[in-house]
Amino acid sequence: MTHLMVRIINNNMTKNQVEMYIRVDLDSTPRHDCAALASAINEVAEEVGHDSYALMELLLCNTPIPSLYTHSYGFHTANGRHLIESMQDSYNSYNDER
Repeated sequence: MTHLMVRIINNNMTKNQVEMYIRVDLDSTPRHDCAALASAINEVAEEVGHDSYALMELLLCNTPIPSLYTHSYGFHTANGRHLIESMQDSYNSYNDER
């Protein structure tokens, strides 16, 4: 299980949770705005009615979400690409506003 120990099954991912996941679980230094990432993840999670933690893992680690059919034979499905692109677009629009 990851550092976050308890899955975040809501749409309230925070900047600190995203940053901690990147630093501890991925053993990396965040290269992007974690507040913008959290907002983008939460926005898409709310749109699709799925938990933000799973969407964060899809975006950052390419972890499949079987219930959303994000992968087939290890490749992104159209839905998987759409979810990732939606989070990327939301992230970019959030940064453009700053």
